[in-house]
Amino acid sequence: MTAGAPDPVQGSPRPEGPSRPDSAAPSLYNVANLLTVLRIVLVAPFVWLLLLDGTGWRLGAFAVFAVASVTDKIDGDLARKHGLVTDFGKIADPIADKALTGAALITLSALGELWWWVTIVILVREIGITLLRFVVIRYGVIPASKGGKLKTMLQVFAIGFFILPGPLDPVRFALMGAAVLVTAVTGADYLVQAWRLRSAARRSPAAE
Repeated sequence: MTAGAPDPVQGSPRPEGPSRPDSAAPSLYNVANLLTVLRIVLVAPFVWLLLLDGTGWRLGAFAVFAVASVTDKIDGDLARKHGLVTDFGKIADPIADKALTGAALITLSALGELWWWVTIVILVREIGITLLRFVVIRYGVIPASKGGKLKTMLQVFAIGFFILPGPLDPVRFALMGAAVLVTAVTGADYLVQAWRLRSAARRSPAAE
């Protein structure tokens, strides 16, 4: 899941951590980056397990998805708390988030368990807003929002319930419906923020 942890839309790349007393740059080989890499590595076995038929395989896929999602929360917290923010982490963290969520949505749709339009709406929003943040970064940074964090949490739980076997359709559909709604609303909000940021930067004397 991508649960708990901000993606580029809700705060990734990771915000600057506390300044290090010795002013030394954090090592590339730190625990936060290793957890991010682990999340990327787990995508392949997760998809493999999800494609296999049987309750046991489904529970295995859910377990891998849960572990990967928890690392998203842990690596961000570690990076901020211990000053482990690196350029690699800023790039790899959102890639890991989108890879896990995207793989889950696409696989579920390919299996006929999730409507393709849901997958398309979520992925277009996620990829589009991520690219938008990079486009407007010359004007400033779009801050993380509570809506973005709620969006991530809803997506993670909705995907998790779709992975779990059993008669859980009412919960699955309710969570996914809420996730799609919040995904669309927060996406529109980021578009407005980007437009305001660009307009304000162009009106400022420094832009002249």
